[in-house]
Amino acid sequence: MDQYTDSIVNDEFLDLDDDQFEAVENRRPPWKILIVDDEPEVHRVTEMALAGMTFGSRPLELLHATSGAAACRRMREHADIAIILMDVVMETEHAGLEAVRVIREVLGNRHVRIILRTGQPGSAPEREVITRYDINDYKEKTELTAEKLFTTVYTGLSAYRDLLALESTRQGLEQILDAASQLMQLQPRRHFFQGVLQQLTSLLRMGGSAALVRMLPGDREPTVVAATGWLVGATGRTVSDVLGPGIQERIGRAIDAEASQTGPDHYTGFVATPDGGVCVLYLPLDGPLSSAHRRLADGFCRSLATVMENLEEFGQ
Repeated sequence: MDQYTDSIVNDEFLDLDDDQFEAVENRRPPWKILIVDDEPEVHRVTEMALAGMTFGSRPLELLHATSGAAACRRMREHADIAIILMDVVMETEHAGLEAVRVIREVLGNRHVRIILRTGQPGSAPEREVITRYDINDYKEKTELTAEKLFTTVYTGLSAYRDLLALESTRQGLEQILDAASQLMQLQPRRHFFQGVLQQLTSLLRMGGSAALVRMLPGDREPTVVAATGWLVGATGRTVSDVLGPGIQERIGRAIDAEASQTGPDHYTGFVATPDGGVCVLYLPLDGPLSSAHRRLADGFCRSLATVMENLEEFGQ
């Protein structure tokens, strides 16, 4: 994992629904936009065009650089810059393009959205620039009205947010895989699943409570095979013995539908196992899962079927 990714990917940068998570967004930092141009008027006009703009209830913070070299320094100082509005011709004819190369190849920042703005299109032909450099958009300054600039920045922020959500999910799955080799040594097997549940709830930044229930062909009802947090006392007992009516109903609904269910205060994941049985992952929540966390939980459930196939004495 590179230094850039380490510095910005955490639970603060996940893919959140704008309306559903408005209260959370209001507490989060602004989106950083770097304006790189050697003309002061371009900086002034850009500030006017983006004044008052928000994305996901978060405002913008505009940073400034007047050369390609200064842009690279800014990127070293602020690895979490979301968008760069980059001029091409500054201290040299291709200063902006050289800065792009440094940002992508030397600093290793593949997430920042780079929008090239040039007043001299002939100095950097669009087709050549897009194919040779990792540029996300190419605009001539004369075509960037205030409305078009707003749209360009808005779509750039959306793409940036989605990239960070995917990266966070990838890191979460990697952490589960890294922990699996150690967890597999735990005996009895219920300790293995308890350890995995602890890993999962930690990745989801939850309170630490979860339950995994299983029902084999012929069973009258599911049994809790592993649990953490306030649910830990349910391990080894049937669902009707230890879980409340609301939780029982959610688990039953997932089994009947043969599909995962989610709500504002729970995630109930369904898994069909190779032996013809089913498993259900129940996660009590303090609020709705973000899109990235939902993908992580869904991925965990899909992996359970493979784990079941390879484990002996499940539920011992």
